[in-house]
Amino acid sequence: MVTENINLKSLNGAAGSTPLCKSRALCLLADALRKSCSYKEAVTKYLNAMLIDRNNADSYFGLGVCYKNLKMYPKAVKYLEKATELREDFYQAYFELGLCHLAEGISCGAIKNFVRAVQINPDNPEAILHLGIAHESCEEYELALMIYQKLIENSPRYIKGYENKAALLIKLNRYKEASVLLHQILKINPDYYRAYMSIGICFDKLGKRADAQRYYRKFLLRKPNSHQAQFVKTRLERLKNIKTRNMPFSVVSQT
Repeated sequence: MVTENINLKSLNGAAGSTPLCKSRALCLLADALRKSCSYKEAVTKYLNAMLIDRNNADSYFGLGVCYKNLKMYPKAVKYLEKATELREDFYQAYFELGLCHLAEGISCGAIKNFVRAVQINPDNPEAILHLGIAHESCEEYELALMIYQKLIENSPRYIKGYENKAALLIKLNRYKEASVLLHQILKINPDYYRAYMSIGICFDKLGKRADAQRYYRKFLLRKPNSHQAQFVKTRLERLKNIKTRNMPFSVVSQT
């Protein structure tokens, strides 16, 4: 209904106006369709807008984002790059380009665009976070850890910085360091349930069974219906039966 209202107000209002106004009205309608996840319909409107005005960076950006969400990454990259050509300081276009390259497994392209996004807006934590993720994806782990740490220092209440660094530390078997970071998350948000499970895993791996059980229970108390709940319950039962040695287990992904 929102898009229909925009359609009537914008396009009818632009009917007797200049071609540029008509193009902007089409772009406005396309933006509304995109934001309501109607990507295919939005693509048509953006293309119509670009037929009228080929120099509107917002049309190329919106079209690129639509193709990204449709998983048509080469097309997404093409139009997002055009948006950056038309507007050199287009932070969001560089950020979306980085996401496209990351989705395609092209780490160097992702890093290049995330770096540019950070240069344009160094105070936005999302680009810094994804720059770390890009370096992590090409196994540059120490550099990724440095970036996550810089993110934590710049944005001390941005939980994803702590969470991503802790997850990488767990991956590298550095459980004590990870546990410290996870406890910092709980100081920011005591109800952040994923941190309890991760702390439980750290204590479990360190052989601190009582502490592991305590944090596993805290996780279940806060998220009893999580798809990870069965794993945690099973691990709790095994920990209760361990007497002299640790029971091996595999760490599964968390959401």
